[in-house]
Amino acid sequence: MLAVMLLISIVLGLIPLAGIAWIVISGTMTTVDGLFEILIMLSLSGVFFLNAFWELRGKKPKPGGPAKPGAPSDES
Repeated sequence: MLAVMLLISIVLGLIPLAGIAWIVISGTMTTVDGLFEILIMLSLSGVFFLNAFWELRGKKPKPGGPAKPGAPSDES
């Protein structure tokens, strides 16, 4: 399930980048509308790639493992 979310996040992060490329190719980058569209699409890509980064980061196992139930704690 996590792999599917990772794939969806990456695909949805790449779609706005394709839109930015289209705006640059079509020549509307220098208009106010084009600039704001680029800003919005960069924000969308950033959110989805940040989500993908967190998904990848969360998959790594923790080095210590879970605590044993009967182990004494440092709290006093």
